[in-house]
Amino acid sequence: MTALELFDLRVSLGGRPVLQGVDLTLAEGELLVIAGRNGVGKTTLLRAVTGVLAPDSGRIEVAGRPLAELDRRELARSVALVPQETTLPFPFRVIEVALMGRSPHLPLLGFESAADRRMTFEALERLGIAELAERSVLEVSGGERQLAMVARALVQEAPVLLLDEPTAHLDVRRRLTLLALLRELAVEGRAVAVVSHDLSVTAWAADRIAVLADGRVRACGPPGEALSPEVVRDAFGVEADLLHTPDGRPVWVPTRPVGDR
Repeated sequence: MTALELFDLRVSLGGRPVLQGVDLTLAEGELLVIAGRNGVGKTTLLRAVTGVLAPDSGRIEVAGRPLAELDRRELARSVALVPQETTLPFPFRVIEVALMGRSPHLPLLGFESAADRRMTFEALERLGIAELAERSVLEVSGGERQLAMVARALVQEAPVLLLDEPTAHLDVRRRLTLLALLRELAVEGRAVAVVSHDLSVTAWAADRIAVLADGRVRACGPPGEALSPEVVRDAFGVEADLLHTPDGRPVWVPTRPVGDR
């Protein structure tokens, strides 16, 4: 079943067209990577889907319902976002940050229950940061703070999970651990979309990759098909060699920028 669908989505920022007719679907049980070089509109796309930006034209549907029909509480129960950067100026504990994800499910002026706290601690455990639960988010690393934001999105229990460069601040071990968890969430039935330009790490986890270039979807399909040498050259401006791991997973090795000798 389709969890999220974009029809001819067009968005401008400061009078400059950024997205110029994006058609894209995200299904339940799927992990989709949205890839492209910096500035092509990947984050803009996520901001439109979460209602932060109003598109110039086009349509966004969540589980078959137009985005415009969802109020903020319904949207928060349907779509969870992990932004690329988050400012947390106050010394909230890590578990308090994660617990914020339960807000759409609480009654007005209500408080978290023991079940909410238990669910949140389990999310921290899945992400390998349970030992940080009582630490201030101002005292942990940028990568650990990012994982706290992922935990917040997990306990939001939205069927659609969007993540903007979630591995950017993580070391290699935690990067792979997070991608494996996202793969598990997709298997469990969530629709997961990950914005990334790190092809070498994300391609093996994706069911499909959508490559953005010039405001449109340049290619979309299984990693080995969508990321042909021609698409990588045109969309990322680099020459790359396509290799395969022993189990058949594709790996792209950038060799040089286009035009260099």
